[in-house]
Amino acid sequence: MFNKILIANRGEIALRVIRACKEMGIGSVAVHSTADADAMHVRMADESICIGPPSGTQSYLSIPNIISACEITGAEAIHPGYGFLSENANFVQIVQDHGLTFIGPTADHINMMGDKITAKDTMKNLGVPCVPGSDGGVPTLKDARKVAEEMGFPVIVKATAGGGGRGMKLARTADDLEEAFSTARSESKAAFGNDEVYIEKYLTLPRHIEIQVFGDGKGRAVHLGERDCSLQRRHQKVFEESPSPVVDAETRARIGKVCADAVAAINYAGAGTIEFLYENDEFFFIEMNTRLQVEHPVTEAVYGVDLVREQIRVAAGLPMSFEQDDLVPDGHAIEVRINAEKLPEFRPSPGKITQFHAPGGLGVRMDSHIYDGYSIPPYYDSLIAKLIVHAPDRPAALARLKRSLDELIVDGVDTTTPLHRALLEEPDILSGNYDIHWLEKWLETYR
Repeated sequence: MFNKILIANRGEIALRVIRACKEMGIGSVAVHSTADADAMHVRMADESICIGPPSGTQSYLSIPNIISACEITGAEAIHPGYGFLSENANFVQIVQDHGLTFIGPTADHINMMGDKITAKDTMKNLGVPCVPGSDGGVPTLKDARKVAEEMGFPVIVKATAGGGGRGMKLARTADDLEEAFSTARSESKAAFGNDEVYIEKYLTLPRHIEIQVFGDGKGRAVHLGERDCSLQRRHQKVFEESPSPVVDAETRARIGKVCADAVAAINYAGAGTIEFLYENDEFFFIEMNTRLQVEHPVTEAVYGVDLVREQIRVAAGLPMSFEQDDLVPDGHAIEVRINAEKLPEFRPSPGKITQFHAPGGLGVRMDSHIYDGYSIPPYYDSLIAKLIVHAPDRPAALARLKRSLDELIVDGVDTTTPLHRALLEEPDILSGNYDIHWLEKWLETYR
């Protein structure tokens, strides 16, 4: 087992990893920018080291600075959290070249799943159902028209190196295709340095269902059920729950086995999430995230496991501590993301927190790095907390979430808490009758 782990991240996810390290008796090293000198993850870690100025590119994304921090502190392994360098294959290779351990999958697997076309082809060959689409990239508008006409409109044009909704444009009719094609390519070039795009059939009213998988890197893998992440704004998840209101036990076991078998076949190591669009009782693969997800706590609540602890164990060469038959879902869990944003525009709202009170009680978990007097810097993502509730069933979880939101106090900055309170008054949310377009449509009238 490792003696010391460096966490190459900030905020609540850095705290999450530090807590797992402390429970395992492993030393922790926090890295931070000058803007994060007073951050909670810096205070909670056994050691801390400044790696640069506020800009992410000069601190949390600076590979030389992070490697130097490992050498200075004697850390043997790096946990990337999510975001920043967590899915950067070049970073993984550099970590390994310096004799350090990356707590996550191999560079080859990150590359394999980081390119959307390669990922889709790989999954299709492994028996994972995929959305109908082009065979590889579509280089010209003429090619795009041919592919779109063959599969029928509407279609969606996507960047092969895309993510987070960037480089993704909808063409409902043939007249929309030229603009969608050119815009997706230009966005992809600007965001990822790669203007290659591909085309998929656009599903009308799908849900976003993702399967949590975990592999030991030696041909053994399990699944930990699904999360329903259909409530999204601009392709960013807002509200996540497990199990999905529309997936039954038989379906869960079937698609879960398909996913576990696929990652086992490629000797995948660590946590991963296989994301699907789900419509008319059919699953269609869209991408695989080769890291821990923001919404991993709902899976931990339902299955009673510590995914970060398991990541560390497998990276250290230990076997997984559970088998598929051990993973029996228990109850229902929901996570809502609390962002420092002003509604209804969702404008970032950095500033000083004058009062903070986290909700508590049975089945309530608050993952957050904020505290009374903390100043939220303007340089990073606006996520300041994740509120997770767990209860015997979905109605009880919804009631617990409502109670917890009423207890939550964050003064001094605007947050998205009122949005979640409003959602819990909506009949469609209470019944689970929503799809990936529901929230965007509802927000058009939200004030």
